[in-house]
Amino acid sequence: MDWNQVEGNWKQVKGKIKEKWGKLTDDDLDVIDGKRDQLEGKIQERYGYQKDQTRKEVDDWCGRQTW
Repeated sequence: MDWNQVEGNWKQVKGKIKEKWGKLTDDDLDVIDGKRDQLEGKIQERYGYQKDQTRKEVDDWCGRQTW
């Protein structure tokens, strides 16, 4: 899945993101609104990951999704 699909289906995707990154709040996800850079920033903030690690995790997660 590419990120354009994630953005287009953000309301449906939010639940799957919360399953993977449970420290993100509903308010976080509302503000992120499908923007990958903002998602990565919040993941870094909540989990203390480095930028490269966050990008890899998001890429891996996105690649495993079957919609």
